[in-house]
Amino acid sequence: MADTLAVMAVNTSAEAPIPVGEVSRLIGGWIDRLGAVWVEGQITQLSRRPGAGVVFLTLRDPSYDISLTVTCFRAVFDKIADTVTEGARVVVHAKPEWYAPRGQLSLRAAEIRPVGVGELLARLEQLKKALAAEGLFAADRKKPLPFLPQLIGLVCGRASAAERDVLENARLRWPAVRFEVRNVAVQGVHAVPQVIEAVKELDALPDVDVIVVARGGGSVEDLLPFSDEQLVRAVAACRTPVVSAIGHEPDSPLLDLVADLRASTPTDAAKKIVPDVGEELMRVQQLRERALRSVHGLLDREERGLAAALARPCMREPYRMVDEREERITAVLERARRCLGHLLDRADSELTHTHARVVALSPAATLRRGYAVLQHPDGSVVRAADEVAEGEELRARVSEGEFQVRVAVGPAE
Repeated sequence: MADTLAVMAVNTSAEAPIPVGEVSRLIGGWIDRLGAVWVEGQITQLSRRPGAGVVFLTLRDPSYDISLTVTCFRAVFDKIADTVTEGARVVVHAKPEWYAPRGQLSLRAAEIRPVGVGELLARLEQLKKALAAEGLFAADRKKPLPFLPQLIGLVCGRASAAERDVLENARLRWPAVRFEVRNVAVQGVHAVPQVIEAVKELDALPDVDVIVVARGGGSVEDLLPFSDEQLVRAVAACRTPVVSAIGHEPDSPLLDLVADLRASTPTDAAKKIVPDVGEELMRVQQLRERALRSVHGLLDREERGLAAALARPCMREPYRMVDEREERITAVLERARRCLGHLLDRADSELTHTHARVVALSPAATLRRGYAVLQHPDGSVVRAADEVAEGEELRARVSEGEFQVRVAVGPAE
């Protein structure tokens, strides 16, 4: 660069200046000889026009407040598109380019790599995709929280604001709620094993209804323990519902995804896991009033139905049908009696006539007229004279008795 400037200084003067285009050309030639370089900076602007084959970035050095324009083909940027956004720190392998018509310097990037937090987030994004592929974040494996937990397990920092927020807000909402607290390190090298141990210990207690892992926010680096793979798998294996209350909105740790419920803050966690006693009492009162209205409405409806039923003729004069049936039955009975009387009278008359005929034709009647019936000793009736012998004793039967007679043969007088 010094040689180039020296040449330019030698060949120019106030009396013999060179054109702007020549200067731009000389600068472009020097930049072309610079070759590809690795540049680190922070992305402050990102332009990805739909359908365009080139992506435009603005790379800024926050220490010196200097920015450069970076361009790259879409295929280069798509490799890190899921992990790099505005504000991310990256390392770019690029070749400086000089746009002579406008005198603009830019970098043509051939490779972009996240660094620092960006690199950490990239790793977390890869882990997130791998765990999601296993189904650890699936909605169908989320366990519902109990309506009113009797014992809540709380994992948090010792004497932390998160602990205070959860305890105070939960007890304000439901004074009878109880807690099983485990104080652990929530950042640093000891955070992951201590949180995992506390979660497993609380999950093993049969009386614990829900577990809350709470921390009052922090930087991305401070929250890295809550994205640890071992912690995520330990929470996924819990039989007890787990609530994540990390309190960091911009970047969601993986614990938020695997937990059965995510709370934006520890205070929000207390509100979501414990019902408000005042609200529940009001809800009970509303339900009682609703039930009372329903009962009154049902009674009113039934009373109207009963009144309508009683107003019907059959209910207003309930014996009317009975009286009508009684009259019909009485008429039928009288008709039956008349028919039966006629039948009896006719039968009596016929019996009388038959009796008279029987009496008239009876042997007893003949005997009363002076006739007698002769019978042999064996009881057989004498019908002809040749049926008896002289001296034979016969029995003579008359109207008023019988007597013995002896047969005598001789001329009749």
